[in-house]
Order: sequence, then structure tokens, then C-alpha cells
Amino acid sequence: MPGSAARTPAVDTDVVCLGESMVTFLPSRPGRLADVPAFSRGIGGAESNVACALAAAGHRVKWVSRVGADGFGDHLVEAVAAYGVDTSAVRRDPDRPTGIYFRTATDRDTDVHEVAYYRAGSAASAMSPHNVPHDALLGGRVLHLSGITAALSADCLALLHALTAPRPGRPLVSFDVNHRPGLWRNGDRGPKVLLDLARRCDLVFAGEDEAASAWGVHGTEAIRAALPEPDVLVVKRGAEGATVYSRTGPGRQDTVTEVPALHVDVVAPVGAGDAFAAGFLSATLRGLPVRDRARHGHLMAAAVLTVPGDLTAPPSRPHADRLVALDDTAWGTLRLGPGWTDDGANEEVPVT
Repeated sequence: MPGSAARTPAVDTDVVCLGESMVTFLPSRPGRLADVPAFSRGIGGAESNVACALAAAGHRVKWVSRVGADGFGDHLVEAVAAYGVDTSAVRRDPDRPTGIYFRTATDRDTDVHEVAYYRAGSAASAMSPHNVPHDALLGGRVLHLSGITAALSADCLALLHALTAPRPGRPLVSFDVNHRPGLWRNGDRGPKVLLDLARRCDLVFAGEDEAASAWGVHGTEAIRAALPEPDVLVVKRGAEGATVYSRTGPGRQDTVTEVPALHVDVVAPVGAGDAFAAGFLSATLRGLPVRDRARHGHLMAAAVLTVPGDLTAPPSRPHADRLVALDDTAWGTLRLGPGWTDDGANEEVPVT
């Protein structure tokens, strides 16, 4: 099956996620950072978000990173481990701090969204091909990476180049483009770096909007033309849903699968992209059809969209499978609100 992890040998870890996680300070109310009087502490990081969601869904997951030998580093490791993630490969750096950031409550894609990063010189930015546990990184069925890591430092970029290099027995390499222009000191370089990395991977997640802003590429077919190499390309189209290009059959021809998004009563529009990736990867590990992989991605995203933070408990597997199995009409009119993951509460499915 295209993009499945079945081609790799049996191992004791399903997914390994590499990337920086930071302590995040969440606003007590909407408004400018200058006006918010207080913040609550959480954790944030694209790859650790995916790791936590996958572990909460019952998969064996390892997170690889570096954190400072400080209280924030203690909190991060403990918080990620509390989701059931194996943190034994996280290294402590005595000379560099754990990164932190503050953000507003609004969607990061809006003009009023603010993020104040304090991550320059962080412990994670010092990750390199020489100081990470390679056995841990390459010991899972899937290795999940993102473009955020590539932007942290030259050493981090060298690490991603090493991990995405073709080699016998390489795990399935999943890559979320995650273009963050503000992280690239040389903004003109970032888009090309991300495109080159994505073309070296097996499964790629790319937002239609970020492809337009980073590469000047518009429309799903044009994105696929720019990224012809990955076996599976998932183009996320926001409220419109997702388009999945997957190679099948002896001729390696693309199958195109369109999967509409769900109607969701959004509480906080953050973390949905990471949750979608986790849901898609979870279904990939289970060998489910492409349509069902994307539907599981939408459901994981809906779980996060209906809570205030970046992370939440996903729906139970039987609950999610029941919704994924709905016919197209019922799926298209399904509406999910806060609390829907609790055995179907606040879940509206019309009777047909």
C-alpha cells in the first residue's frame, strides 16, 4: 500500500519524531501581547505535538530532541512523557537554555496573530549529525520531521540532510513542510531548502497556502508537479479539506483522493496541522486506505480545534473508526463541537 510502513522490518517503535519543543505561554484573554496581563504555561512544538497525539492514540512513539538542563527542560520532558511518549533519547544541554515563546490567542494565519520567540541559541538549535542518537532516530517504522528544524541552525539543517539521504533500510520518512518565514534569518533561502528536503522524503504534508507563499505554486496539481518524488503527498486545503496524491500499481501512477474537511465549532485555531499529521500517520501505520487516513487526520484536527490548547486526548479508536466509516453524505454533514470526543457528545450526525 502506498506510503504504508509495512516495507520496514519489525521494530519496537512505531514513530520517531525529531524536533524542538518549547515551553509556551498562552494568553489569559484575546488581545495584543502588550495588553495580555497573564499567561498560563503549556508546551509547544510541531514534532512533539505529533508524538503526543500518536502516543495518546495508542502507538509506540519516541521523541528525540535537546533541552536545557533547566526547569523548563524538566517540564517539557515530563509533560511529553505524560502522554506516553518515550523521552529516553532526549539529551540535556548544560550550556544552552530550553526555548520558550509567547503567543496571542488568534489564528497564526491572521494579521493580528503575534508570536514572541525566545529560542535563539536554544539547546535544540545545537542538534547536529554528531550529537543525536542515530540508532534511536532510525529505529522506528516512521521517522517524522518538519521544516521548522531546518530553520533553527546550519547544524540542524545538516542533520535533516543526513536523515533524508537515501539509504538501504531507511524508515519511511514523513515531512511536514511547516514554512515559518520568521524563523529563517535569510528568508529567501528557506523556501528552496524546504522544497529540496520535501523531495527527499516518502510522505509529505504541505499546506496549499504555504506552497503559494513559499514557492509561488498555486493549486494541488501544481504542488504535485513541484513535488513529484514523494510516494504520498498530502495537500492540506484548510476548510476545503485535503487532496492526497498516492502512487499505486506497477506503473507507479498517481491516485488522487479528495477528502472534505469537517464542520467544526472551533474553540482555538492552533495545533490542527500537527494533529492532522498524527491522524494520517496513525491510519498509515494501521494500513488503512488513503481516504480513511485523511479522514482520521481531519478527526484528530477536530479534536484539537475544539479545545483551547495545542494538545488533547483524541477520540477512542472505535469512535473514530465509526465516524470514518460514514458514507459521503453523512461525513459531509457531520458537525463536531467541544466535547465531541467524549463518546459522541456534541457530535451531530444527520439521520439518512
